[in-house]
Amino acid sequence: MNFSALLPLTVMLVQLWPYSLSTQNHSAQNTDLSFMVVRRVKRGWLWEPLFATEEQISLSPIYIGQLKSDLDKQDGNLKYVLTGEGAGSIFVMDEYDGKIYVKQKLDREKKPFYSLRAKAINRSTHLPVEPESEFIIKVRDVNDHEPQFLDGPYEATVPEMSPEVIQVTATDGDDPSYGNSARLLYSLIQGQPYFSVEPKTGVIRMAAQMDRETKDQYLVIIQAKDMVGQPGAFSATATVTINLSDINDNPPKFQQRLYHMSVSEEAPVGTVVGKVFAEDNDIGENAAMNYSIEGDSSHVFDIITDNETQEGIILLKKTVDYESKRRYSIQAKVVNKYIDERFLKEGPFEDKTIIKINVEDADEPPVFTSENYVMEIVEGAMSGSLVGVVTARDPDNDDSPVRYSIVQSMPLKRLFSISEQNGTIITTKPLDREIAPWHNITVTATETRNPEKISEANVYIQVLDINDNAPEFAKYYETFVCENAVSGQLIKTISAVDQDDSAEGHHFNFSLAPEATNNSHFTVKDNQDNTAGIFISKSGFRRQEQFFFYLPIVIEDKGTPPLTSTNTLTVTVCDCDTEVNTFYCRYGAFMYSLGLSTEALVAFLACILILLVFFLAIVTIKQQKKKSPFSEKMEEFRENIVSYDDEGGGEEDTEAFDISALRTRTLMRTHKPRRKVTSEIHSLYRQSLQVGPDSAIFRQFISEKLEEANTDPTVPPYDSLQTYAFEGTGSLAGSLSSLGSNMSDADQSYDYLADWGPHFKQLAGMYTSHRSVGD
Repeated sequence: MNFSALLPLTVMLVQLWPYSLSTQNHSAQNTDLSFMVVRRVKRGWLWEPLFATEEQISLSPIYIGQLKSDLDKQDGNLKYVLTGEGAGSIFVMDEYDGKIYVKQKLDREKKPFYSLRAKAINRSTHLPVEPESEFIIKVRDVNDHEPQFLDGPYEATVPEMSPEVIQVTATDGDDPSYGNSARLLYSLIQGQPYFSVEPKTGVIRMAAQMDRETKDQYLVIIQAKDMVGQPGAFSATATVTINLSDINDNPPKFQQRLYHMSVSEEAPVGTVVGKVFAEDNDIGENAAMNYSIEGDSSHVFDIITDNETQEGIILLKKTVDYESKRRYSIQAKVVNKYIDERFLKEGPFEDKTIIKINVEDADEPPVFTSENYVMEIVEGAMSGSLVGVVTARDPDNDDSPVRYSIVQSMPLKRLFSISEQNGTIITTKPLDREIAPWHNITVTATETRNPEKISEANVYIQVLDINDNAPEFAKYYETFVCENAVSGQLIKTISAVDQDDSAEGHHFNFSLAPEATNNSHFTVKDNQDNTAGIFISKSGFRRQEQFFFYLPIVIEDKGTPPLTSTNTLTVTVCDCDTEVNTFYCRYGAFMYSLGLSTEALVAFLACILILLVFFLAIVTIKQQKKKSPFSEKMEEFRENIVSYDDEGGGEEDTEAFDISALRTRTLMRTHKPRRKVTSEIHSLYRQSLQVGPDSAIFRQFISEKLEEANTDPTVPPYDSLQTYAFEGTGSLAGSLSSLGSNMSDADQSYDYLADWGPHFKQLAGMYTSHRSVGD
C-alpha cells in the first residue's frame, strides 16, 4: 500500500473535522429554534485544498487558495477574518472574497504545514454568519536538498574469492511523499569490473572472484542521485575502501629445485649446515609451513622450521666422515601447517626439493681402536712386564704416523710406561694388588706432522691376585683362664683373615706349632669354618708358678702355593673360680710384669691417695689466707674509675669531668679563687658520716676538687679523677672517697673508725698502731 497517497485524504479529514463540529452545533441551534425539528444542513464553507510551495520568492504576495461562505451574496456585506499560525505575517486573507496569499518564503524542512482558522462576519451586525472553520495549509516540497551518505567513511574487509556484499545508504532531506525529490538512484562511478551496485538499495556486490595476491585493496566510488537521476537532480558520492583478507589458496613453493651445501667432517652434532626457503603467497598463519627430510639421510641430517622467518634449517644429526662418505643427497619436503580443504581439489599444498651436501675433508686427530681399554697383569710382576697394547691411526688419507704417551698426574709414582711408536704398555715397578687392585691411566695419541691433533683413550688395568700374604689372626685376642679351670673347658674362639683375594673363598687350617705339642695345658681344635677353639687339656694352674702362657698357633691357607704363619696367643692366669674379672686380671698382669705383688700394689695406691688429700688441704689453706678481711663488705660499694690520657685537650678536658650527669640533680659550677682544701678534707669526711652520698656537701666537695684540677697551672696536661659512689643509703661509714689521699696519715685522726662498727675494728686497730709507730 502506498501510504503517501493517503496523506492528502488525511489532511482533508482534519480540515473537515472542525467544520463538522461547528455544523453540528449550528444545526443544534437551528433545531432549538425550529421547535426541535431535525433537518439536514448544507455545508457553510466552500474551499479547496490549500498548498503553498516552498522556496518561492516574489515581490508581491502569492495566491495559494480561497475560502468562501455559501451565504456570501458577493454584495460586500460579509467580512472574512483569518487567524492562527502565521496569520497576518506569513499568510493574509482578502476580507472581501476570502482569497489567501503567502507573503514570505517557506521552508518545508523546517515547517511542513500551518494550522489556521477563518471566520465570516456580517459587516452590519458584526456577528458571525458562519461557524469558525479550521484548515491546514501544507507546504509543498521542491528539490532543494542534496543526498547525504550515512555512517561514512566506509571501509570493509572481506575474504578473497567470497560473494560477500557491502551496503551503503544515503538520505535526502526532501519530502519522500511528494514527487521525486527524495527518490535516490545509486550508481557506480569507480570499481568496474570487479564491483557492481544495486540502483535502488545501494548494495555493493563483487562482480567476480577477487585474488588478494593480485591486489589486496580497492577503492570503490558510489554516487547517490535524487529525482531518480533526472536532469537537474542533486547527487553525492561516497568512497568505500574494500580490503581483501587472505585465505589459504596457495601452496608453498621452494625457491630452488636443487640446493648445494657443505659441512666439515670436524663439525660437531647440531651444526647448522644450511637453510632452505619455500615461498607462500599467503600471509599470516596461512603461510605457516613445516619442513621435513625424506629418505635414509634423515639419520644423519635433520631439518627444523624457523617460525619467525619460515625457513628450513638443516642441522647435523650425526658426525660425518670424509673418508667414509663424501657426499649426501637428501630430499626436503615442505607442507602448509594449516590447509583449507576447499582448495585441495586444486592440488596438494606441499613441495619438494633436493639438497646436495658435500663433506669437507679436515685434518682429524688420531682415532683409537677403542675408547676404553681393559687390561690385566699379575701382581708382583717384574718391572718391564707387558701389560697390553693400544692402537690409534690417522683417519686422514695421508695416514700420518702417531706418537703415544701417558698422561702422568703423579710422576713420582709412575708405575707404567708406553712405547711412543707402537703403544705397548709395560710396568716400571712391581704392583701389589693389596695396595691398589685397579689402575686407571690416560693414553694420548698425537700426529707427528701436526702435534695439535691429539686424541685420548682410557686404559683400566686390573692387578690379578697371587697368594703372597699368609693368614693371620683376625684381631688381637685377650685370653684369660681361672686357676681352677677344668680340663676340656673352651676358653677362646679365634678366626683368621688373609689379604689375598680368593675367588672361591678362604679356607684356613689351625694347629699348634710343633714346639708347643709337648705343652699339655692347652689344645687347638679346628672347626673347619675358618675358626678354631682353644681348650684346656690339663687343669691345675697356679699364678705363683706361671702367670702367662704363650701358645703358638699355626694358620695355613689353601692358596697356590699355600702359605702359613705362626701367631702367638697369650693366655693370662687369673685368681678366680669360674668367672674372670678382666679388669682385675689385667692390672694383676701389669703389676706382675713390673715385679710387684698385689699387696705392694694396694700399698702403692694408698700412698698416692694420702698425698693427694694432703695437697688439696694445703691449697685450701692458702686460699683462705689470701681472702681479704673486707670481703664481707665488698658488695656494699663499687668503684668507678675514669682516667684520661690526652695530650693537651685544652677546654675539651673540662668536659670529661662533668660529673653532674651522674647525678639526678643539676649542679652548676661557679668559678672561685683557688684555695687550699687539704685542711678541710678531714672535716668533710666527718660530715659525710652524717649525710648520704647525694648531699650538697658531697657535691660541693667534688666540684671544688674539679675546679682545683681545672685551674691549677702546674698540673700535667692530663688528669686522673677517682670517684666513689655508694650502692644504697644509710651506711654508718658515710663516704669512703679517696680524694683526700694526698693528706699524710699523721695529719689525720682515725679514732672515728672505731665508731663504724665491728667490721671496721681490725682496720681501726691497724691505723691506730700505725699512728703510734709514726709518732
